[in-house]
Amino acid sequence: MTENSAPAPSRPVPARDGRDARVVLPTRHPARWAMAVVVLLIVAGGITQVIGNERFQWDVVGDYLFAQPILQGVAKTLMLTAAAMAIGVGLGVVIAVLRLSPNPILSSAAWTYSWFFRGTPLLVQLLFWYFLAALYPTIGVGGVSWSANELISPLTAALLGLGLNEAAYMSEIVRSGILSVPPGQAEAASAVGMRRSQVMRRVVLPQAMRVIIPPTGNETIGMLKHTALVLVIGYTELMTTASNIYSRTYQTIPLLIVAALWYLAISAVLSVGQYFIERHFGRGFSNHRVSRKGSRVRKGEAVA
Repeated sequence: MTENSAPAPSRPVPARDGRDARVVLPTRHPARWAMAVVVLLIVAGGITQVIGNERFQWDVVGDYLFAQPILQGVAKTLMLTAAAMAIGVGLGVVIAVLRLSPNPILSSAAWTYSWFFRGTPLLVQLLFWYFLAALYPTIGVGGVSWSANELISPLTAALLGLGLNEAAYMSEIVRSGILSVPPGQAEAASAVGMRRSQVMRRVVLPQAMRVIIPPTGNETIGMLKHTALVLVIGYTELMTTASNIYSRTYQTIPLLIVAALWYLAISAVLSVGQYFIERHFGRGFSNHRVSRKGSRVRKGEAVA
């Protein structure tokens, strides 16, 4: 064939039964489209009912959505969520490491902590810390004592209740992440002279983050909603602020909608942040696929 000669036209490849095999028709799924139409009609009807119902008082919702007391409550909710999660994550890592300790006393103490705080309701724990003065009127350390009523404020009780409870759940999450790392990694690090603490900090935990991050993101969103429980001890976060307003104005439904909209908005932002953090720690794991022969192949590469 010369350079100026045109390529021969492609011919249809006959199938085994002699028919043309070039055209592949997609499978039709009428039931799926019918179900999709039904779902769209239900969603449209629900939205119409919610927007068109004057009893929701959307004008009142708009008046209070960015009101100063509500914004202050949102700020306190965010602060409480961040502080409680910091306590929970930090203490949870320590408890998880103790659970895996070869020392039976340390592992038993860590297990008991996790069992106790996961086995009792969070509301009970919040009330217990708030009324701690009924058991210990004064709290002392090293010869110095303070009045429990002055020391255990609503904010302190909220941080203790939420943080210590979260630490029990985070310890299980961290422990599962540590156990997901192959034991050979720790053995290799120990073989080069690393201490147990160095192995955990430099080798195991960085690899376990890929497993730890997704449930930790869920726990953070859960903590955001759990902060509403501090209503019972009088800390003025978002839900307490909304309840104080509707107890005065009797506009209960609009204020509950305001609180719900803020919780939904913050949860959406946290979900986006969780996505990017998961993608960061998932680098090196998600950009590979396994071929049928068992070898790792990068995306876009052909499998021989």
